[in-house]
Amino acid sequence: MTTTLWLTGDPDADRLLARDPFALLVGMLLDQQVPMETAFAGPAKIADRMGGFDVRAIAEADPERFEELCRTPPAVHRFPGSMARRVQDLAQEVVSTYDGDVTNLWTRGEPDGAEVLRRLKVLPGFGDQKARIFLALLGKQREITPAGWREAAGAYGEDGARRSIADVTDPTSLAQVRATKKAAKAAAKAAQG
Repeated sequence: MTTTLWLTGDPDADRLLARDPFALLVGMLLDQQVPMETAFAGPAKIADRMGGFDVRAIAEADPERFEELCRTPPAVHRFPGSMARRVQDLAQEVVSTYDGDVTNLWTRGEPDGAEVLRRLKVLPGFGDQKARIFLALLGKQREITPAGWREAAGAYGEDGARRSIADVTDPTSLAQVRATKKAAKAAAKAAQG
């Protein structure tokens, strides 16, 4: 497995993401309406404030205290209240469905890519696109490659693509992903107009 990640530009935050699959999943959850690096730095902020990043501790934390922890500047997300609830909902789901071990999502019962995608899509805060991107991130950067994972991930699973966080490995690839996203938004806007 790849031992390093470059998703935030912060070596400490990236190390947490590389060693803790639940932190990586939470980063993906937070990846909306904020820059990718900000979203994936969120787990490190939580870990710093909680004295570690433990799925059970997050799941069992007092909701008001956890929300305040997420609001403390610099906030974990642009919308700290709603995202604090989503992070706790996700942690509770991982504890209740996967015995607190997020890797069971992609290992329990030796699932293929389509099944891992299905499991991701039912997680709190995950829809189809977010689930496909995370599946691509697992395959491309974590060497978690169940049969058919590229097909299940769709365009995000394409080798050499520059579409999402799954393709970010350094500042250059981050700029390429941003350019791809900008071009896609411009094309969508032109099609509407």
